[in-house]
Amino acid sequence: MTSGPPLVLVGHGTRSPAGVAEFCRFVERVATRAGEWLPAVGGGFIELAHPSVTEAVDRMPVAEHQDMVAVPLVLTAAGHGKGDIPASLARERQRHPGLRWHYGRPLGPHPVLLDLVAERIDAALGGEPRETAHVLLASRGSTDPDANAEVAKVARLLWEGRGYAGAEFCFISLAEPSVPAALRKLGLLGAGRVVVAPYFLFPGILPGRVAAQARQFAAEHPGIDVRVAGLIGDCDELAGLVLERYQEAIRGDIRMNCDTCAYRIPMPGFTDKAGRPQTPHHHPDDDRRHLREAGHGR
Repeated sequence: MTSGPPLVLVGHGTRSPAGVAEFCRFVERVATRAGEWLPAVGGGFIELAHPSVTEAVDRMPVAEHQDMVAVPLVLTAAGHGKGDIPASLARERQRHPGLRWHYGRPLGPHPVLLDLVAERIDAALGGEPRETAHVLLASRGSTDPDANAEVAKVARLLWEGRGYAGAEFCFISLAEPSVPAALRKLGLLGAGRVVVAPYFLFPGILPGRVAAQARQFAAEHPGIDVRVAGLIGDCDELAGLVLERYQEAIRGDIRMNCDTCAYRIPMPGFTDKAGRPQTPHHHPDDDRRHLREAGHGR
């Protein structure tokens, strides 16, 4: 590690208390791993949960460090990473004149993530050989075609060289195929054992829904052995990847793929997105905080 500016981890947010708690534990893990190399490490959400990005920034030593690094805790460069989080950071620049952000790229795809997902799949297999199982990578889904294509790429990277019988992908919202549709497809292909691997960092409503739909399918199709792998979760390997993204940000080595970004070029079926202005998500705490700052309440 090279000593540098403070780090803010930015998550989407969840209504799951377990997910919020694990996010906060992970922020502490990153701070511990960074040690004395970083003056401060914080974290906040753009919506749905505390602390908000505004609260996280207010806890940082802004007066002493006007340069800060923000790493988005997202797996794909979808709308949150491309628009919502940068818009939130831009709002903080307005609240703190002189604040400068170095913005890191999303976490995936990365070999560390592939290895972690493979470990979770192996744990679900419980010693059964990989060649007996098909993998179904289940992601959040997006209205950004580039992000959905990236999930398909991750599924293919999981298959290549790891010895699984096959690998497919699906989405729990906003895109197709759905979890049940992808499981039906695997059944028609003759899969006798399927491991559904939720492609999520921490617990939340959506990964819980993935597991519930997989278990419902298993109950309705007793001839197929359907198992659900664990989430990526709070771990040292993930913390190391975050700090790698931090180093990229301060060195200017971002390398984000913009060639198929629907916000930059008119993609078929998504031409309305090209050039669309980006605004931050509404976080209810921000309204109360701004009123307090203006002297209109407690």
